[in-house]
Amino acid sequence: MESQVRGGTRWKRFAVVMVPSVAATAAIGVALGQGALAASFSVSGQSFKVTADRLDGTGFSQYGAIDSGYTLDGKKTAHPVAVSAFKSASIKNMCQSVVTPDIPLIGSVSLMLKAGGGAKPVEAQNLYIDVEELEADATFRGIDIGVAAKDASKGPGIKKGDTANPFGFAQQADSATLTNVKQTAWATTAGTFKLSGLKMSLSKGVKECY
Repeated sequence: MESQVRGGTRWKRFAVVMVPSVAATAAIGVALGQGALAASFSVSGQSFKVTADRLDGTGFSQYGAIDSGYTLDGKKTAHPVAVSAFKSASIKNMCQSVVTPDIPLIGSVSLMLKAGGGAKPVEAQNLYIDVEELEADATFRGIDIGVAAKDASKGPGIKKGDTANPFGFAQQADSATLTNVKQTAWATTAGTFKLSGLKMSLSKGVKECY
């Protein structure tokens, strides 16, 4: 996936933006590794990749929305997404990566988070994933297709602040199991998000989950 950020990025700007972000991510990561707290992941003007061996979710719904924001150089962005929402989810062997390219004197820099690879999976409540692309083997139980987004009562509802048509197409299910998950997303939000066995790495070059 080609990033929205191009060669105009300057190293000083990158340092100002990236260093506090990494420090905050590390601090949040420690807290998430020790217990559950509310969390939101997004990268200004960039999509990120996520993989998982297995996701088991209850109270599933999916609807269309528009993600908007700004790139690091201040340009507005807007992207159509399919929001996948779960009242609760258990995720085994999760990986999340984002690449910032074209850094002067360095090139690309990759940030990667891994969690749930041991005996304890990642656990989330009121989980929303703003998906652009998805590949997986999926099983849905008690599925309803073609309901209005506002009537999708099995999931946690339309996320507050989402630009979404409440009368637009949506689907829902009592539960869902996804295996061999590969996806590109623009944002992840959860009421609580517990990352067991969290590992974070920052490296030169392009290093992605897939």
